[in-house]
Formats: sequence, C-alpha cells, structure tokens
Amino acid sequence: MKRFHVHVAVHDLEQSIRFYSTLFGTPPAVKKDDYAKWMLEDPRINFAISDRSPRKGLDHLGLQAETGEELEDIGSRLAQADVATTSQKNASCCYAKSDKYWTLDPQGIAWESFHTLEGAPVYGEDTRSKPAAAACCAR
Repeated sequence: MKRFHVHVAVHDLEQSIRFYSTLFGTPPAVKKDDYAKWMLEDPRINFAISDRSPRKGLDHLGLQAETGEELEDIGSRLAQADVATTSQKNASCCYAKSDKYWTLDPQGIAWESFHTLEGAPVYGEDTRSKPAAAACCAR
C-alpha cells in the first residue's frame, strides 16, 4: 500500500513541530535540527517539514511506494500522463536514500514518487536535475 507524502517548508521548525505534534497526537518519528517527519497510519501519510527552503509553504506532494515494483508502476503511469519526469536512483534527500521520480502537475506543483532504500546521515546531497518547483534538498 502506498503512503501519501506532503512536505511543507516552515518559518519556525520548533513551533511547527509543536503544532503538528498536537494536531497528529504524536511526536515526529524523525527529528533533526532542520527537519521533522511523521509517519502516520491514520491517515496513512508521510508528513515532513523543514526550514531549509527560502520559499515557505507547500514544497511538494508525493507518493511513497513500499517496494521498487510499486515505484516503477507509478513511473509507468506518469509516463502515460504525458508529463516530463526526472528519474533518480539512489538519491540522498531528507535523511534517506531513495529511488524516485519527480514531475510537475498541470498546476506546477512538484510531485515526488519514491521508494526509500535506507537512512542517510545528512539532510541531502542530491543536486541532480529536478523540476524547478521541487526544492526538497536545495541548499
């Protein structure tokens, strides 16, 4: 089963952690100096926040696949949607290594479809080409 993903760029990380922890009724599953992530089951969502982007608000949406096969299925559907996609293998972003596809929807909202392979010790070093609106690991 896939998990919906939302990443929000925030002004004040600690204030936002307090707000979202209260809203979700649980502390973040991952908390770093510049990033926090909740892996919720109800609703089934990967909700992440960071204070790294100069543009605050919605950074991107996405689908987190549980397997590589699920990710490739999403990639195939994106190819049929007649939109440009960027494929990344073993990308390092948001304290994780993942295979992923990036695209922009017709409104210009960045979508990240990904399968997490393992954790990573740093926020991100991935500087490969992504759609302009996808600033997930921009420095």
